Amino acid sequence: MIEAWSPEDVYAAESALEDELASGELMARAVEGLAEVVAARVSQLGAETVVALVGPGNNGADALYAVAHLAETGVSCAAALDLERVHEGALEAARGAGVVLVSGAEALEHIAEADIVVDGIVGLGGRPGLPEAAAGWVAAIPDDAHVIAVDLPSGQAADGSGFDPDGVLADETVTFSVAKPVHLLPPTEQACGTLTVVDIGLMFDTDPAVVRLTFDDVANLWPVPGPDDDKYSRGVVGIVAGSENYSGAAVLAVTAAVEAGAGMVRYVGTPTPDGLVRAAVPEAVHGDGRVQAWVVGPGLDITSTRREAATQLEVARAALAGSEPVLVDATGLDLIDDDVIETRAGRATLLTPHAGELARLLTRLGPSRRSRKTVTVERSAVEAEPLRHARALAERTGATVLLKGSTTLVVPADPAEPVFSQADAPPWLATAGAGDVLAGLIGTLLAAGLDPAEAGALGALVHGVSADRASAGGPVRALKVAHGIPEAVAHLLTRR
Repeated sequence: MIEAWSPEDVYAAESALEDELASGELMARAVEGLAEVVAARVSQLGAETVVALVGPGNNGADALYAVAHLAETGVSCAAALDLERVHEGALEAARGAGVVLVSGAEALEHIAEADIVVDGIVGLGGRPGLPEAAAGWVAAIPDDAHVIAVDLPSGQAADGSGFDPDGVLADETVTFSVAKPVHLLPPTEQACGTLTVVDIGLMFDTDPAVVRLTFDDVANLWPVPGPDDDKYSRGVVGIVAGSENYSGAAVLAVTAAVEAGAGMVRYVGTPTPDGLVRAAVPEAVHGDGRVQAWVVGPGLDITSTRREAATQLEVARAALAGSEPVLVDATGLDLIDDDVIETRAGRATLLTPHAGELARLLTRLGPSRRSRKTVTVERSAVEAEPLRHARALAERTGATVLLKGSTTLVVPADPAEPVFSQADAPPWLATAGAGDVLAGLIGTLLAAGLDPAEAGALGALVHGVSADRASAGGPVRALKVAHGIPEAVAHLLTRR
């Protein structure tokens, strides 16, 4: 498990440790780790010139000290800086080691010739966006330079809340002791490149802000049956999905649930998808009945006037009114209103929208039940600040929200709990039906007793791994992802 702490908690941990250490020891540990990483890249890449971009804070000092260490070994190093706003000790070390100190046009010339650029412009406490004086430095970085950011790429929001296209786009980020939200959250993770964490001894007595499950976590979380289990104790999941116009969604969701190891799947649908499910998944049981969790929504048609569709919709509404855990996806999200929110208060509920669906749901529900103000939320706004909008929906509905995307966010109903951030799938998974497969997979985990946040994160991980293995580097269809779930789970359970 990768855990990321907020900048505020990191500063508190640093302050506590500094009180126990000799002056400068904490920075010395950071510099040692950073210098080792940069030296390793010099060797691996055959780099001849290293340029540090030095800001006035501790990250700038780290970068300047690091190139001073490199210069002492014979590497050609320069530092772009403002001599009046730089750490004095680092400046003295750089001068003593023969680092070329440059500013203005001379700095731009050196940056343009760099093989490796070490970005130490701003730190965790900096505001999003680049300082005006440093914008030219970043623009001068050559496309073929290897960029190493210190703690975070300058210009990007430390809390992961916003991406600056004009900020630093690093090939690698070296951070200290723990990851921070900027490293794990969309949209800023894309700017960080490979993440290297250098241990400098920080200790935390607070919960992380963001968590990412790794492959090694699956063995501890996946519901593996024991010798005394039967189909009922393993979990029965009910799936209300599919319609005469969107019949395939039912096959995909039910197939995924069965492949994920549900003890039993109950399917409720209209005639066409019902017949397809009978042919594709003979293990499924058809019709309403007792379950341990529901999946409501994939391919559902809530506007149809056909009798069978009305009967299916009754089951969907009954699931939302019941006490069992419910995953609500796709068209099922249109059933979420203030009455449903009130009914499901305190009950396990997982909403699984993509960005467009989340924007429409926030627009329709408004900021609160009592508010008469109409607030239009655009998809582009959700994509720009995914966590803020997913959290807004979680707060508005009292449900856990899984926001689908290249990085999937799972925001618990309780704002005090960490956010899950999973990025395990190949880009090829952006294909029709992938969300239906994810819904069936997570429904199985809910029926097995996992809470909505863990079920969402674990399901997203396995969904991504199955897609990656099925894709093998090329296109992949959603049904193949569903059929690949058993092999993906077996791989993850036995890899250690």
